Amino acid sequence: MCGIVGYFGKRNAAEILVDGLRRMEYRGYDSAGIACLHNRQIGVVKSPGKIKGLREKVDASNLVALHESTLGIGHTRWATHGPPNEVNAHPHLDASGHFAMVHNGIIENYKEIKAGLANQGIECVSDTDSEVLVQLIAYCYRDNLEKAVSQALKKVKGTYGIVVMTDKEPGKLVTARCGSPIVIGLGKEETIVASDASAILPHTRDAIYLEDFDMAVITADGMEMFDLQHAPINRETTTMDWDEGAAEKGDYAHFMLKEMFEQPDAIRNAIRGRLDFEMGTAILSGLDFSPRDAAQIGRVLVVGCGTSMHAGMVGEYAFEEMAGIPAEVEQAAEFRYRNPIVTPNDLVVAISQSGETADTLAAVREAKHKGAVVAGICNVVGSTIARETGRGVYLHAGPEIGVASTKAFTCQVSVMLMMALKVARTRRLPRHEGELLSRWIQRIPELVENVLAQNESIKAVAQKYARAEHAFFIGRGYLYPVALEGALKLKEISYIHAEGYHAAELKHGPIALLEETTPVVALLNNIPGKDKTLGNAEECKARKAPVIAVVSEGDEGVAEGFDDKIVVPDCPPCIAPIPTVVALQLLAYHIAAARGCEIDQPRNLAKSVTVE
Repeated sequence: MCGIVGYFGKRNAAEILVDGLRRMEYRGYDSAGIACLHNRQIGVVKSPGKIKGLREKVDASNLVALHESTLGIGHTRWATHGPPNEVNAHPHLDASGHFAMVHNGIIENYKEIKAGLANQGIECVSDTDSEVLVQLIAYCYRDNLEKAVSQALKKVKGTYGIVVMTDKEPGKLVTARCGSPIVIGLGKEETIVASDASAILPHTRDAIYLEDFDMAVITADGMEMFDLQHAPINRETTTMDWDEGAAEKGDYAHFMLKEMFEQPDAIRNAIRGRLDFEMGTAILSGLDFSPRDAAQIGRVLVVGCGTSMHAGMVGEYAFEEMAGIPAEVEQAAEFRYRNPIVTPNDLVVAISQSGETADTLAAVREAKHKGAVVAGICNVVGSTIARETGRGVYLHAGPEIGVASTKAFTCQVSVMLMMALKVARTRRLPRHEGELLSRWIQRIPELVENVLAQNESIKAVAQKYARAEHAFFIGRGYLYPVALEGALKLKEISYIHAEGYHAAELKHGPIALLEETTPVVALLNNIPGKDKTLGNAEECKARKAPVIAVVSEGDEGVAEGFDDKIVVPDCPPCIAPIPTVVALQLLAYHIAAARGCEIDQPRNLAKSVTVE
């Protein structure tokens, strides 16, 4: 969601800050701003809208601090409290103008703090919850910024990732976190603070990830870390392995298109070195499971949100079919609040591309508190979920910039299949079947390449439906989660109202909405349940709804009588979701492009949902 960047070094801070914010544009935002400190003067420029507008205002500004400073903070805001405008944009100043702060997260008790400040004659000027925190820090200040920050944060309920500076101590940045990510890049004679590694990659690969209730004080002499009681702490330095160029579009029109075409290589990276063909199993050392440990798992619970939850649903089917083990998928926020029944023999798998999703992180903590074995599937090394689970599997998919997830989903499903295979081999799956399945997993990149090669033909289908305002996706078994994901992709980037249904559910209400202008995408792959889904598609056609049939190669006759078809490789049911979803990603992309939508940064959406 919101993006934070801070800089202290020898280069022009404003340039570093604006470029860092640009690199975090994909997270979703509606306003932006920077504050720089020079000669005990704080210069602030804020702007609703895009980074381009902020850059123009910075370039046109005559504030010396913006052009001479080597220390500053910046922010992109995704509105939670108050509309996007210049007053509500960050950085926020205190009433005296001596303190500046950027904040990610939610201050839940901001109204009480705001009322208390008003009683002291301190009035807030914005609608935000964030401003009260900088006002409170200024109120607590007694000649030491980090102590004021610590004192103020002890009064806060909620989540925060903050960076603060003051002209009273012009050679210092203070940053802290609770529930909202902060990473500190350690460069040569410079330090970069950010909420996202993408802002740091151009400058250094060495980084420290703060943990909850950590605080770091950055000065010209280096960095010191403390807890909120001001006791010194140490955190491990991590080497980030992402390629800086991976966060650039290159020759592609959109990041989403680039990332769809990166999927074969991303999946190869996700499975490389993790398949044991001789034993017909998977090698997932990050899970830290012996065969005996895996055999003792009594149930698998998968928690996630949105696209990650859909990937988990594919995993649910795989665990039950391959390993004969009960599996359930929970929306992470529901898991947290409904007091779930969890036992020590349960394996809870938390799926999150960013590793920072607030609801999924809360579910991890609840599962650990209840004594379950918890593992994470994340893409970001050093992310909070990866650290707090302590075991799991990294995707190694590289940066995913487009808000609508593509390569993360296909890598998540690939990893879930390998996890299910590993557990299955400790139970009832014979070695020869394990070897066959591992060979199919190895072929997934090739299957995806087959679908990507049909980009132009899928684009032609998409053109026909670009003016639709409603759409349905139907599937069964392993393809039911794909129907949900296909609908999600379409609604995310094209703003078409789209719904995914189990094919059997269509006639339990939704069929009443079908008409000539409402296309139905029917997933008719050659897997169990195809004939039933085919019957449901015929029902749609009988109501004059246009049907786009997704069919398996060699089984194209199934599409006879329907309006359009998309052909995907024939493969086992557990593998079928991946090439199928790639076809639906392309369909959604080309529909959105034909409608002229802003594909990489859809309205109202954020890449990493770090608040509930």
